[in-house]
Amino acid sequence: MKIKTVLISQPAPAENEKSPFSDLAKKYNLKPTFRKLFKIEGVHVRDVRQERVDFDEYNGVIMTSRNAVDHFFRVAKEMRVDVSPETKYFCNSETTAFYLQNYVQYRKRKIFFCNSQSANDFFTLINKHKNDHFLLPCSDNCKQDLPALLKKNKIKHTPITLFRTVPDDVTDLEIAKYDLIAVFSPIGIQSLKQNFPAFKQGKTVLATFGSATSAAAEDAGFKVQIKAPTPTAPSMAAAIEEYLQVENGKTVKPTKATVKTKK
Repeated sequence: MKIKTVLISQPAPAENEKSPFSDLAKKYNLKPTFRKLFKIEGVHVRDVRQERVDFDEYNGVIMTSRNAVDHFFRVAKEMRVDVSPETKYFCNSETTAFYLQNYVQYRKRKIFFCNSQSANDFFTLINKHKNDHFLLPCSDNCKQDLPALLKKNKIKHTPITLFRTVPDDVTDLEIAKYDLIAVFSPIGIQSLKQNFPAFKQGKTVLATFGSATSAAAEDAGFKVQIKAPTPTAPSMAAAIEEYLQVENGKTVKPTKATVKTKK
C-alpha cells in the first residue's frame, strides 16, 4: 500500500512555524491534513465551588499549559476572586510563563519556569519553594507524573479540575480517504469512535503517540502499526518516517526536524 493521504490530529502549524510533518510531506510526496479531534471545555463554576477550594489559601499556582492559565483566571473572575499580587506562578515552560502576560504584569509578579519537558526537572523547580501551598489547575485527564512527585515528597498542593477535554465534532472529515491517521491521545481515539462509529480500519495505517493512546486504540478494536516514541523514533514524525522507509524499501536516516521534535 502506498501512503499518500495523512490525517495529523493536531492543529495546523502557524504560517511561519517549521513543522516536521511538512518536511515529511515534501520528502515522501504526502498530502497531510491537520485537524484536532477534541476540544477544551471549561468546568462550570458551580462545579468548581463544590470542590470547596479557597483560592486565598494558596501562595503558589502551578501552570502546566495555556489552558490551565486561561481557566484559572476565568474561574477566578466568575467566582469574583481577587488573585493576590504576591501569588507565585510556576510554569512548565517559558511559553506558558510568557502567556501569563495576558492576565498579569509579568515583571510585577513572581514567575518561575522550567524549559525541560521532564516532570522531575519541573518538580526540582517547585521543590525550591517546598514550604509554599500550591494550587494545581488541571484537566480531567491530566498526566499524573507531577502530582505523584508532589505527593511522594509531601509538597502541600491541591489539584483542581477547571477544564475538560471532550471529543469534537469532526464528522465533516472523509475519514475513509486517509491512508494513515496519527493520533496523540486517548481522547483522540474516543473521538474517532464517536464521530465515525461505522468506520472500518481496513488497510488504513494507525499511528499512536504514547502507551496510553496505543492501549486505547487497541481496546477500541484498532490495529496500531506505528507506535511512538521509541528509542530510534522519539517523535511521531520520526516514527512515521521509519515506517515509510520500510514501505519504500529504503534505509534513509530521519531528518533533523523529526529527531528534535517530541511530538
